Amino acid sequence: MKPCILAISLFVGLTVWAQQPSHSHSAKRAFDFPDIPGYKTLKTDFHQHTVFSDGKVWPSIRVMEALRDNLDVISLTEHIEYQPHADDIPHPDRNRAYEIALEEAKNHDLLIVNGSEITRDKPVGHNNAIFVTDANKLVADDPKAPFAEAKKQGAFVFWNHPAWFPQSPTGNPIFSEFQAERVKKGELHGIEVINEYDYAEESLALALEHNLTIMGTSDIHGLIDWHYTEKGHERPITLVFAKERNLEGVKEALFAGRTVATFNNLFVGRNEYLKPLLEACISVASAKYRKNTSILELTLKNSSSSDLWLENNMDYTFYNHGPVFEIPAHGEVTLKVKTLKKLNTLELNLKAIKAFIAPRQNPELSWQINIE
Repeated sequence: MKPCILAISLFVGLTVWAQQPSHSHSAKRAFDFPDIPGYKTLKTDFHQHTVFSDGKVWPSIRVMEALRDNLDVISLTEHIEYQPHADDIPHPDRNRAYEIALEEAKNHDLLIVNGSEITRDKPVGHNNAIFVTDANKLVADDPKAPFAEAKKQGAFVFWNHPAWFPQSPTGNPIFSEFQAERVKKGELHGIEVINEYDYAEESLALALEHNLTIMGTSDIHGLIDWHYTEKGHERPITLVFAKERNLEGVKEALFAGRTVATFNNLFVGRNEYLKPLLEACISVASAKYRKNTSILELTLKNSSSSDLWLENNMDYTFYNHGPVFEIPAHGEVTLKVKTLKKLNTLELNLKAIKAFIAPRQNPELSWQINIE
């Protein structure tokens, strides 16, 4: 090849290469939530499957999906009793999916937790044990044995989709003697109130009654994009409020019950964590009176990746809105508050109407605002 032709070919090749999109793990709407006083807000999904049980993808894909969604922590919880791909992937080590995910994540800022799903008929149902040290030791004929072994390994165990139809024909969770015994023995610590597309307020009631940690998970088997994103949904996740962003901090927070479950702009959690989370999401950008009026123009900003739905909980009414309004994700809204006379300060009181601290009970939020 002539030198001039070679030079042109190299120039064209390098130009085309430079114009290719760079490899990225970012999504169009990655999860983003602020820290709350005293804790770091970590975004987690502790219920996922791969081809090492009944999932459809390789473990490394779960890591890439988590990075795209800006998650902080994940666990791959393969069924220890159910492996429909065993003819093609007959790996004897039940820790293998975890090991592959750990290798994929080693150069990324993503924490991987070893976990397994204990899968039995009712009344046992399905349960996830995370922070296990050896999943192989959970395999047993006695349905109580995996729970005892998980406790021995220091694992955190939560009850999966207790309102799922195969476990309960009424669609309500059945808290049997088996679950009561596990709680009493310190072998059951949490419960999913959100699994896939379903929120069960009866599960929330059980969490509050039995002091179980509130969980929300995707329970993904296929691709996150196909199952959630392309259908206009976010994946369900658990927000964990940890003292430190490490595995020890996550584990301590789960056992302490410092969580909020969220899905599609819905929030479910105890008031002591949900209220400060929502208050941290909202900030006052400006507060000043419209010229020659006693109408206060109040601009509120939302720093989170979720749309927030709120209701006026003050004696003052709005000039430009009904009592219910939305602050879009990473957006803002300007309210015109009829204070009747000019004030120096205002106590802004709002109710979060797509958030629950108990069945059908919304958290009440408040800010003390200095007016310009």
